[in-house]
Amino acid sequence: MDIKPVQRNEQHFGRKPCSYWLAGRCNRNPCRFLHSVTPSSSSYYTPQYNKPKNAYRYTRNPHSHYSDEKTTTNPKYNSKAVTVRETNKTGDEKSVTKKPSQTLCRYWVNDNCVKGDNCQNLHSWFTGDGFSTLAKLKEHKKVVTGITIPVGSDKLYSGSTDGIVRTWDCHTGQCTNVRNCGSEVNSLISEGPWIFVGLNNVVKAWNIQTSMEFTLDGPRGKVLAMVVGNDILFAAAQDGIISAWRGSSDANSPFELAASLSGHTKAIVCLTVGGKMLFSGSMDHSIKVWDLDTLQCKMTLNGHTDMVTSLICWDSFLLSSSSDCTIKIWVATEEGTIKVAYTHTEENIFRKGSLICKTSSSID
Repeated sequence: MDIKPVQRNEQHFGRKPCSYWLAGRCNRNPCRFLHSVTPSSSSYYTPQYNKPKNAYRYTRNPHSHYSDEKTTTNPKYNSKAVTVRETNKTGDEKSVTKKPSQTLCRYWVNDNCVKGDNCQNLHSWFTGDGFSTLAKLKEHKKVVTGITIPVGSDKLYSGSTDGIVRTWDCHTGQCTNVRNCGSEVNSLISEGPWIFVGLNNVVKAWNIQTSMEFTLDGPRGKVLAMVVGNDILFAAAQDGIISAWRGSSDANSPFELAASLSGHTKAIVCLTVGGKMLFSGSMDHSIKVWDLDTLQCKMTLNGHTDMVTSLICWDSFLLSSSSDCTIKIWVATEEGTIKVAYTHTEENIFRKGSLICKTSSSID
């Protein structure tokens, strides 16, 4: 009996899947990389989900060498295929089905995409199967700077730099009330029955149950961030000062100015409360930690090299983002200090009209 050698497909053997095809944006025909996930390639290369936009980096799997283990497939953030009409060099038209892109459609953002469902780019602010768009609330004329739903309420409140605070019915998505604040709304939060609106040089407070309204003086410049902690309202302003109000038993003036927290050298743009501490992020690149009982600054965190744009307290961690393209995770040490435990870099580069993202991570 003649034994014939096994014929291997030289076209596919030893070639890696095309990372651009996996991301749904390869435009080469022919492409020298695979436009499929074969058993050999999927078992020999293990995907690492450490790049955005579904672009994976493949590294050799030391526990497998062309084995018959189950093929790992890519999560489909947007599985809708798009059929478009293309014209070749001879002028003939043909229908081509393309995989959807993971790039946000800039025309859709401005409500002027004419392609509709035939657009290859994303018409959504998120990807995945866990969320879906219920409605778009479009009445504001300028940037929306704050939204809130008070506990137990079926109303959504939104504020904008157009100077308007709108009330929306959560069941119908219709605007039920319009309040003109007279100046730009720079921040908006709620606590209990109270809505707090950060304006220029003041904070407006109104009770949605009694319709009573009060003006809280003290801030200088735009009130860019607010938070409530330890029954104290904190409002951060453009001058780098945090104004703090406590509740008062006086029905005619239910809020009294308790303190002004100074220390930042530039505008404060974000606040958050965690445990017994208040955290403030500023354009001076620093994060300050304040004791909620004494209202004194306990320490200053210097890890970012640009404006601190957002702060979140989660469990025992502090998360901070910055215009320096990093997100940092801070943890408390046994010595009583707070240090960076992890840094994620997300660098956005515009090149020839397209957005390219580069990511990296490091454990400090």
